Amino acid sequence: MSLITELSALFPAPRIKTRPIDRHAWSVDAGFYTLIPKAVVFPENVEEVKALFQLARKYNTSITFRTAGTSLSGQSVTDGIMADLSRHWKQASIQDDGRTIHVEPGLTGQAVNRLLFPHRRKIGPDPASINSAMMGGILSNNSSGMCCGVKYNSYHTLQSIRFVLPDGQLYDTGNPEHYQRFEIDSTTIATGIRQLRQRLLADKDLTTEIRRKYKLKNTVGYSLNAFIDYEHPLDILAHLLIGAEGTLAFIAGATLNTIPDKPYKITGLLFFATPRAACDAIGALTVSGAEALEFMDRAALRSIEQLPGAPPFLQSLPDEVSCILCEYQAEDKQTLDQVFNNAKEALSALPLVQPAEFTEDPHEQAIYWKLRKGMYPSVAAVRAKGTSVMLEDVAVPVENLGDAVVDLQKLFAKHGYTNALVFGHAREGNLHFLVSQSIATAEDIQLFKAFNDNLAGLIIQKYHGSLKAEHGTGRQIAPYVRDEWGDEAYRIMEQLKALVDPHSLLNPGVILNPDKECHLKNLKSLPVVESEVDKCVECGYCEHRCPSREFTLTPRQRIVLRRSLARLKAAGDTATYKSILKDYQHDGLDTCAVDGLCSLECPVTINTGDLVKRLRKENHSPTARRISMTIARHFGAVESIVRTGLRMGLAVNKLFGPHSMTRLTKFIRKSLPAFPLWPSQSIAPAHITISADQPDAIYFPCCMNRLMGADTTGGGAAGDALASVAQKAGLSLQTPKSIRSQCCGQAFGSKGFPNAQAHAANKLIASLWEETRQGKIPVVLDISSCTQSLRSSASSLTDENRQRMEKMTILDSPEFALEKLIPRLPVVNKKEKIVLHPVCSVYKMGSLEKLKQLGAHCATQVEIPASAGCCGMAGDRGFYYPGLIAAATAGESREVKAQNSPDCYSTSRPCELALSEATGRTYRSIFHLIDDVTPPKSSQTPSSAG
Repeated sequence: MSLITELSALFPAPRIKTRPIDRHAWSVDAGFYTLIPKAVVFPENVEEVKALFQLARKYNTSITFRTAGTSLSGQSVTDGIMADLSRHWKQASIQDDGRTIHVEPGLTGQAVNRLLFPHRRKIGPDPASINSAMMGGILSNNSSGMCCGVKYNSYHTLQSIRFVLPDGQLYDTGNPEHYQRFEIDSTTIATGIRQLRQRLLADKDLTTEIRRKYKLKNTVGYSLNAFIDYEHPLDILAHLLIGAEGTLAFIAGATLNTIPDKPYKITGLLFFATPRAACDAIGALTVSGAEALEFMDRAALRSIEQLPGAPPFLQSLPDEVSCILCEYQAEDKQTLDQVFNNAKEALSALPLVQPAEFTEDPHEQAIYWKLRKGMYPSVAAVRAKGTSVMLEDVAVPVENLGDAVVDLQKLFAKHGYTNALVFGHAREGNLHFLVSQSIATAEDIQLFKAFNDNLAGLIIQKYHGSLKAEHGTGRQIAPYVRDEWGDEAYRIMEQLKALVDPHSLLNPGVILNPDKECHLKNLKSLPVVESEVDKCVECGYCEHRCPSREFTLTPRQRIVLRRSLARLKAAGDTATYKSILKDYQHDGLDTCAVDGLCSLECPVTINTGDLVKRLRKENHSPTARRISMTIARHFGAVESIVRTGLRMGLAVNKLFGPHSMTRLTKFIRKSLPAFPLWPSQSIAPAHITISADQPDAIYFPCCMNRLMGADTTGGGAAGDALASVAQKAGLSLQTPKSIRSQCCGQAFGSKGFPNAQAHAANKLIASLWEETRQGKIPVVLDISSCTQSLRSSASSLTDENRQRMEKMTILDSPEFALEKLIPRLPVVNKKEKIVLHPVCSVYKMGSLEKLKQLGAHCATQVEIPASAGCCGMAGDRGFYYPGLIAAATAGESREVKAQNSPDCYSTSRPCELALSEATGRTYRSIFHLIDDVTPPKSSQTPSSAG
C-alpha cells in the first residue's frame, strides 16, 4: 500500500487530486513561495480529518489545511498533503439575535457578514481580503483589518472553538464537559500547557514583554498572551490556535462574538505637510472618536492620483505631503452628528495643507475607500514583468509612527526600491508597504535577504515593534521569530509545538523553522509568459466568483499553470509538461465559462476569460476557422437547420415521453462526451416577428431566445411577454426584417473565433443602423449577455460601424423596462415574493441596481441569493459540460430551494434553463414578471411559438 492508494480509498475520486495539473494548480498562495503537494484532498467531516491524521502519521508526511489561499507569508503551501476546506465546511448559525455566530472554516468573511447584516452586526476582523478570505484563514492568522484594531481581532472575539488535535482527539470549548475530558484524554498536553504557563508567569520580564507586545497588532509566533489571559489548559490551547497558522490543530468551527455594524458614517481626507506631521495627529484624532485612520505617504498618493474620483490637486502636491483617510461612525444619525460636532475642535487644530472636506454621501465615501484600496493594484499593474509585488506588514508604537515611516523610506532608497510606498492603519501603528521584487538572479535574492535583515533590525531593535502585524508569520518571518521574541519565549513556542504536534505533522516549517534561510528557499519565480498572465499577482481574490472553481480550475489556477508550463519547459521536464498541457485543454480551456466576473474582483482587472478565448483561438485549426466564418456568413441557413433539429427532438419527446431526448443524449454522451445534452426543461423554437409603421423601439430577439425561447408547457417566449407589455404600455415594437440571419457574435467570440464574431457584429450593426432610422429609434435586446457583447464590440467593428454604434441607443431588458415600460404601466397584481438571478453581464454592465429597482416595483419582497453568480451555462457550454452548471449553481440552488418561492426571474434564456435545471423552479424572463403584475389589455399579441 502507498500513501496515494490509501488516500484514494479514503476519499472518492471527485475529492482527491493527484495529477500533475492538480498538484501544480495548488502549489501557490498569495505569497512568495511555491511547494508542490503530494496530493490535494477535500475532507467533508471530522471523521475524514481524523483518518487523514492517521495516514499522515503512518507515512510520516505533513498536512496543510487551506481555505482561500490568500495568505501572504507562505503559510498555505506544502509539499505534503494539501487538505482544501474551501468546497465544504460552509455552515453557519446565528445566535442571540446576531450577537454571536458559529462558523465553519470554508465560509468567506463577506458571506458571514452578509448573514449578520439583517441583525446590524458583523464579525470583528475586517481584512482587506474579506470578500475572498475564509474563516479558517481569518482565525488561523488572527486577522484584524482597517477598523477592528486589537480589541476586535479574531483572538479577542472568539467565544468558543471546535478543533481536532493531531492525535485525533476532538474538543469543543463550547461544551463544558470537554474541559474535564481534555485533562483525562489529553493529560500530557494539559499538564504540559500548565507547566509552560507557570514557567512563563514566573518570568516577570517575559510577562511584561508579552503584555507590551500585544498592545500592538502582532502575529509573529504563537499567541503567548493566551498563557496570561486564561488559566484552564483547554482555554489556553483554544486561544493558541488563533494565529497558529494551522500548525497545532485542525479548526472545525468557531463561535465568535460579533460587533455592531454602524451604518452611519462621515468620511474625509486630511492632508499634512510631512509623514511625521500626519502621524503626530493620530493621537488627537483617536481621542476625537475617529474609528478609521488610514495613512498614505506621497508615493502612495502618487500611485492613485490618476484613478477615477481622485481629487485633481493630488497631482500638484509637494513630495513630502501625506494623507490620512479619517472616518467617524455611529449606529444612528443623531449620534453621528454629536460625535462629529465634538470632533470639530480637534480637526480645526490640525496643521492641514488642504482644507478638510468630510462627506456623508455613500458614493463619495466609496470613492475615498476605493482610492485607499487602489494602491495595491496601481503598483501591481505597472511593476516590471517577472517581478512580484511584496506587500509587507509591520507595527510600531503609535508615538513612533512618523519616525518609522521616514526610516522605512530611507530603507527603500538604500536597497533601490524606487517605487515603494507606505500606507496603513495608523490608528493602530500598523504600516503596510509595497515594493516590487524579482528573484530571477542570485543578486535579487541577496537584495531580498539584506532588505529583510535590515527591516528586522529597524522594527525589532529600534522600535520594539512587530515584524508581522496582520499577515501571519509563515515562512517569510519564521527566521526572525527568535530575534523578535528572545530565547526563552522561543523555547516555549518550540516546546508547545512538540507537545501538541510531536510528529510535526501540521504545516512544518511555518512559524518555527530552524533554517535561518528558509525565507530564501522555494521562492516563487514569475516567468514572463503572456500579457494577461504577467499582470497576475496570484492573490486569489478572483476565485470565489468563478463558476468552475469547484469543478475544474479557478482563474488564478489557470494562470498559475501557464507559469508552471513555462518553468517546466525551461527545466526540460517534458513528461510533466506534456501531462499538464494535455489536461489543460479540458480543465483550463473547455470548462471555463469566460464570464469575466473574475475581472471585477481582480486588483489588476485581469479577465481570465479573455486569456482563455485567446488560447482557444490559437488552438483552432484553419479548417475550424473557415467553418466558423461560413456559419457566420450563412447564419440564417444554420439557424433553420438547428430549428429543424430541435423540432425533430420535440417530436421524439412527444412520441416517447417528455424526457426521451434527455435520456437519449445522456446515452450518446457515454460514447461521445462532446455531444450536447438535451435540457430537461421545456424548450421550443420561437417565431418572433413584429412590424409597426412608426415603432417606438426596435426589438432584437437574440438567437438563443429564437431557438429555445418558447416554452412547450404554454408559458410563452420572452418575446411574447415583451410584445404584450409593450402593447399594454401603448408602445409599438418592430423586429429587424432579416432577423434569422442576425447574431451579435458573442457565441463566436467566446469560442475563440474573433473573425466570425467581427463579421456577425458588423452585419448586425449595419442592419440595426437602417432599422433604427440611423440611430433615431432605441434598440432593446432580450438577453443581457448579448447586450453586453454588442456594447463591448467596438474593437471588432469597422470605423463606419463603430461610429454608427456610438449614435445608437442599445438597451438591455431591465433598462428598457424601467425607462420605457414601468412609467406607463400600473401594477395591480404585485407579487408577494420573487427571486431574481442577476446574470454575469448585469454585474459587468453595472445594472444590478436597475434590476433590483424593477424587482421592487413588481414585488413586495425581492430575494437575490447571496451566492448568486455565473450559472456556468455560458451560452451553450452547460449543454456540453453539465457538471459545470451543477458546481456553479450548488450554493444558489440551496438558497432558492430554501426560499420556497415559485416566482423566479432572470434576463437570459440560457441562464434561465440552467437555473431551472439546478433548482427545480421555473425561471422566466423579467418581461413575464411585468406581464404578470400589470392589468390585461384585450388585444392580440403579435408573437407566437413556431
